[in-house]
Amino acid sequence: MSYIRYDSTFVRRLRTHSNTMATTPPSTPDAPANDGRTAPEVGASEHSAPAFSPLYQQIKTLILRSLQASEWKPGDMIPSEFDLAARFKVSQGTVRKAIDELATDNLLVRRQGKGTFVATHSEQHIQYRFLRLLPDTGSLEDQGTAERRIIECRRLRAPAEVARQLALRTGDPLLQVKRVLTFAQVPAILEEIWLPGVPFKGLTLETLADDKGPMYALFEAQFGVRMVRAVEKIKAVAADSETATLLGVPEGSPLLSVERLAFTYNDTPMELRRGLYRTDTRHYRNELS
Repeated sequence: MSYIRYDSTFVRRLRTHSNTMATTPPSTPDAPANDGRTAPEVGASEHSAPAFSPLYQQIKTLILRSLQASEWKPGDMIPSEFDLAARFKVSQGTVRKAIDELATDNLLVRRQGKGTFVATHSEQHIQYRFLRLLPDTGSLEDQGTAERRIIECRRLRAPAEVARQLALRTGDPLLQVKRVLTFAQVPAILEEIWLPGVPFKGLTLETLADDKGPMYALFEAQFGVRMVRAVEKIKAVAADSETATLLGVPEGSPLLSVERLAFTYNDTPMELRRGLYRTDTRHYRNELS
């Protein structure tokens, strides 16, 4: 197992706090838990975080670094809270708070009685995380798995606008995919997808056509790329002649245009996707909290 190298300034501060703790009376077991924003939590084995960041946030960052370095891959069980607390020399409560946030961010999944696992797009409830187009009647599960028809998969040089969004340079290698998603034999979504060429070297039309699982699960399994969050822009458009033919609607029909920029760990953009959605029997739904 690879271990994370601590920042030297962080370590010096931890040592300084350790010396301070030696002269400070220990807290009683009944003392209320600290949220990490002001003072160290209970426990002589813990260390205070630098003033600029709560301790649990630093532990969250360290866990994220391990995820980014593929120490634990999608679907893997991570070490227990007890083991992580010993590894980072903090309390289990601090580790628990960091893991709670990562679970809220859909990066980790808690399974009662089993442990905590790295979230994966191959899981049923994760597959639809980024798909917000729902049927007017029934549910996504009711309509079954989408059938995918790959129209095009080609390599090209990144145009300026796409390169900017994917944090590439104009002319860098790029992969462009065009496909139609069909539910219950009815075309529903036309997608155009741009991927940076280097991380997805080896991705071909045949690979996409042969794979029957979610595309993001394929990215995880074969290319080690996990999409962890996305930003979407939505607007109404009218179907042009090519789109109308592919989606089986009259030209000029109203469509929902959804542009998505998806990121992997460390906020690195990894996919630009533009989808045109039929809305005659479906609607876009998003829960806000």
